[in-house]
Amino acid sequence: MAKMTQEYPVVWLQCAACSGCAVSVLNSASPSIKNVLVDELLPGKHVNLRFHPTVMAASGEMAIQVMEDMARDLAGGYLLVVEGAIPTAMDGVYGSVGERNGQPVSMVECVRSLGQRALATIALGTCAAFGGIPAAKPNPTGCISVRDAFAAHGITTPLINVPGCPPHPDWFTGTIAHILLQGLPSPDDLDEHLRPRIFYGQLIHENCPRRAYFDEGKFAKKLGDEGCLYELGCKGPITHADCPLRHWNNGVNWVIGNHAPCNGCVEPGFPDITSPFYQKLQDVNIPRIGEYWQK
Repeated sequence: MAKMTQEYPVVWLQCAACSGCAVSVLNSASPSIKNVLVDELLPGKHVNLRFHPTVMAASGEMAIQVMEDMARDLAGGYLLVVEGAIPTAMDGVYGSVGERNGQPVSMVECVRSLGQRALATIALGTCAAFGGIPAAKPNPTGCISVRDAFAAHGITTPLINVPGCPPHPDWFTGTIAHILLQGLPSPDDLDEHLRPRIFYGQLIHENCPRRAYFDEGKFAKKLGDEGCLYELGCKGPITHADCPLRHWNNGVNWVIGNHAPCNGCVEPGFPDITSPFYQKLQDVNIPRIGEYWQK
């Protein structure tokens, strides 16, 4: 008898965000998004995307009913993906997901109810992982990260942060593949910010093709110059990601390869701490520059 395919139901919430994270993941090249959503991503294992506002055909009550039925019937057996920060000001009035009894259901309530019943949650993108741009000062909508929302409601569901503005599609599909192959990541698989070390384990600075310029003290004075971009605001020395090795747009290029400085988009505190983007980092001890975030 043929072995049945194991289904992994997924509900994907879009909260306070620009949809850029969804667009980035939908542009996945290898595997393609068709492979992820239609085929068995791994032999005998299939990701069943039950709810995604950008790609699903259903809308309105029909779509919301699918999400709520799944959360009730498959409690503890589905993955929750949250894209975007969580607005909390004025009881979450600044963002809602559908309605219940004719009243809008706030994003914070939706994340709470779905998060506490999920097998695990992936906070996709810097807004979901750390608050990102919606939580930047002065933050009138009271946006917070998924981690902070879980803490506020006593939710202990395993959480994996996959930041980036937007995240590389490989970071997401690779995280899903790890779950399918080996189960949920162990604490040793994640850093102190709950990011998978396999993708966020090294500083951009460690693998930057301009690192030799930095070591020689040769710094670019304006965009387009040869030399390290540190004095033009590059945040590579404090940013943990594998962009120099992975590249973007199916391996075509990446930000420093295009002669622009890294803006540190995968780090907590982006964009407040990493701004202004084109100004040199201040108060950083150069020999131990990777310790900036521990201040």
